Amino acid sequence: MTGYQEALTDPSYGGQILMMTYPIQGNYGVNAIDDQSAGVQVRGFVVREMTDSPSHWQSRGTLHEYLVAAGVPAIADIDTRALTRQLRSHGVMMGTITRDETPAEALARLRTEPAYGTEDYVGQVSTKTAYEFEGETEADGDALHIVVLDLGVKRNIMRSLRRRSCRVTALPHDVGAEEILRLRPDGVLLSPGPGDPMLLDHVVETGRALAGRVPLMGICLGHQVLGRVFGASTYKLKFGHRGANHPVRDELTGRVYITAQNHGYAVRGDGLDPAVAVSQVHLNDGTVEGLQHRELPLFTIQFHSEASPGPLDTEFLFDRFLETVKEGI
Repeated sequence: MTGYQEALTDPSYGGQILMMTYPIQGNYGVNAIDDQSAGVQVRGFVVREMTDSPSHWQSRGTLHEYLVAAGVPAIADIDTRALTRQLRSHGVMMGTITRDETPAEALARLRTEPAYGTEDYVGQVSTKTAYEFEGETEADGDALHIVVLDLGVKRNIMRSLRRRSCRVTALPHDVGAEEILRLRPDGVLLSPGPGDPMLLDHVVETGRALAGRVPLMGICLGHQVLGRVFGASTYKLKFGHRGANHPVRDELTGRVYITAQNHGYAVRGDGLDPAVAVSQVHLNDGTVEGLQHRELPLFTIQFHSEASPGPLDTEFLFDRFLETVKEGI
């Protein structure tokens, strides 16, 4: 019902066409604060209806104007429920939006496109240079220094750390462990991002070199990468986990959280190092939603604690990470 601006600018959607199931989009316009990255990341946008009369005190324009300015094609008047049923039955598939081709011509062109998952989308969305993330909360001289390895990080992750008075440095995805450690971080967070984790051998090697030398947290794609570090394999889900209504059980406490998720790949628990426990499980399909190392200061989550809009009841995991960091100082 809300969150189209956050979804459009989420780097985890890089290279994909995004379809919203809620029928009306654009009803509160767009603003200057909800972007999760430097721009629109999706390749196309599909909706049932797009309003041109938004109503919200923060609105600075219409969703249509926002997409036009970004050069991203969109299509309305689509039966999104019928298309949802197709995707749920047959799984995610390649698609295209066109205005000057016949269906046969569009299909022929689509067949020449590289299949999603074969390209390095992380390299496309990751920062090219290191930078300090500035937030609404000032970091004092005693602030914890958290390095974010940017695989497609959302601004709300870095905002969540800054709200906890951390100093936050974002680094490109291809920076090695020794370069990271030269910055003397108190902790390292491997961020979410798009695409297949099996294409990220270089990030896996970085994670392997960091494990045990600095506290680590992985979110979404970062969770999958750290799973690979400890022997797990990954696989593509039929239609992924999207949206803000996914029940996840904490295996340590038995509590169930309703989480926000956005990923098309998952971790297999088989093959995990015995030192790593599955700490979170998706109640709908049993997929691995979190890992906890039994000895090292390292844990991961598949879902998005920073999600906005979405539930805030798992934001405590950022506090857990920072408590782990403090214990290691």
